[in-house]
Amino acid sequence: MTPLPILDSHLPPVRVMALHALAYCPRLFYLEEVEEIRVADARVFAGRELHAGLAADEEGEALSLELASEVLGLVGKVDCIRRRDGTYIPYEHKRGKPARDANGAAEAWPSDRLQVVAYAVLLEEAHGQTIPEGRVRYHAANVTVRVPIDAAAREELQQALTTARRLRESVERPPIAANERLCTHCSLAPVCLPEEVRHLHDPGHQATRLFPPEREGTTLHVVSQGTQVGRCADTLAVRPREGPESHHPLNAVDAVVLHGYVQISTQALRACVDYEVPVHWLSMSGHHMASLTSTAGQVQRRIRQYQALCDEATCLRLARALVLAKVEGQHRYLLRASRGEDGVRELVQRSLDGMQEALRGAGQATERASLRGHEGSAAVHYFEGLRNLFGERVPAEFRWTERNRRPPRDRFNAILSFGYGLLHTGVMRAILAVGLEPAFGFFHTPRSAAYPLVLDLMELFRVPLWDLVVLGSLNRSQWDPEADFEVTKAKVWLSDTGRKKAIGLFESRLEETWKHPVVNYSLSYARTLELEARLLEKEWTGEPGLFAQARLR
Repeated sequence: MTPLPILDSHLPPVRVMALHALAYCPRLFYLEEVEEIRVADARVFAGRELHAGLAADEEGEALSLELASEVLGLVGKVDCIRRRDGTYIPYEHKRGKPARDANGAAEAWPSDRLQVVAYAVLLEEAHGQTIPEGRVRYHAANVTVRVPIDAAAREELQQALTTARRLRESVERPPIAANERLCTHCSLAPVCLPEEVRHLHDPGHQATRLFPPEREGTTLHVVSQGTQVGRCADTLAVRPREGPESHHPLNAVDAVVLHGYVQISTQALRACVDYEVPVHWLSMSGHHMASLTSTAGQVQRRIRQYQALCDEATCLRLARALVLAKVEGQHRYLLRASRGEDGVRELVQRSLDGMQEALRGAGQATERASLRGHEGSAAVHYFEGLRNLFGERVPAEFRWTERNRRPPRDRFNAILSFGYGLLHTGVMRAILAVGLEPAFGFFHTPRSAAYPLVLDLMELFRVPLWDLVVLGSLNRSQWDPEADFEVTKAKVWLSDTGRKKAIGLFESRLEETWKHPVVNYSLSYARTLELEARLLEKEWTGEPGLFAQARLR
């Protein structure tokens, strides 16, 4: 038996399944093992069902045996061990079909071969005997492939271990796989975004949409004051002061948003952590207060973010892209909303001209301070134009003269601010899901009560996710100027019914789908928030060019 070189004992061990991922795609290994991003898709769950069935069918065999070697720095759990001719043989069970050589004979896929070789070497150390071969059972073809444990196999294992150690010490992600077919079967494609990168390098490439079109769960908003949220088995139990108790399965909830004075138990919080359901606290006026989410494995992602956003040239480039995208979106919305309306285009033309001037200035800006000035000028012109888009049926109570907040002093600004609070939470959720630091941005200046990166990304979505929603709902007479608001001399807030109405409008908008004009596939606005956050991260992971490129049609 040829011994493998001893690895550094102080380093954490490498999982055999991680070597399987490494042989499949180094980028997959890095995302799973270094950044600790793991997504269980339908194929993963089917594989688990297969192995669960084996435990019941293979009587008399050693199943799911855990093996470890401090000498090799390697750990793993082999599917099955059988004794043949006095020698232990490791078996791996796979759902799919085997690879084929030039003559059509079945052979193990490289990742499966490396996996069974690693188990064989671990068995050798555990039992002190040479393991001549391992076997891989492909259930879809009813074929078992033999894998010799020879010098070449041992050398391949050693090289894989060396590569795994090197990647775990790096903060740079490996490039996407050259073989596109590998990506279509990868559970981490929604994180890796390989098709988007290929489209970036080759605009003629017809991207296959691997990014999920819709969110997998629904957001649970708890609005009624004094409501208690607890855990009941695998559900969240919502108990209002008045009315019936309701239960919401944790596996169907993608986030919990608590508005105002709502209580949640520690057991419910722990369940949300276990199910990776973020919890967000908002004030009654919609202001974001705090968030609870899992943060494992974010060190490398945040190191890259800090390094990139400490560079002024990078910040200026991203800020310019952001401002141009925001102002062009506002300009297009005013153009679209005033088209064909008698006299309206003339009323907003001054605003459109002012925004065009701001766009020209932003495109030539050489520092972020001047970009902020052009963005602020465009915002003033935008809200001046927005006032002219109200229909004749909109009551006088909703008409306003200026943008005001903290607190809002009229009904329109109360609706606008509350919706921006919901948008803030949605963007925060996307940023945390990607693993970025929300307090470190590139355009907005740091303030004690705000997260600059969240405010940055919000600029891309104010118009499509809330401004046009608000204007449309007012023109359709969906708001009650009395019942939906609480009015005092100092401020105007939404009432309980008003908050529920705003949440319903916002959540409905998130569910709507649109065709992304750059990556050229359809997805919901809820998924668009996450996609844009991931495209932003690509700006400093070697794949720039897609952030803030989408525009309102």
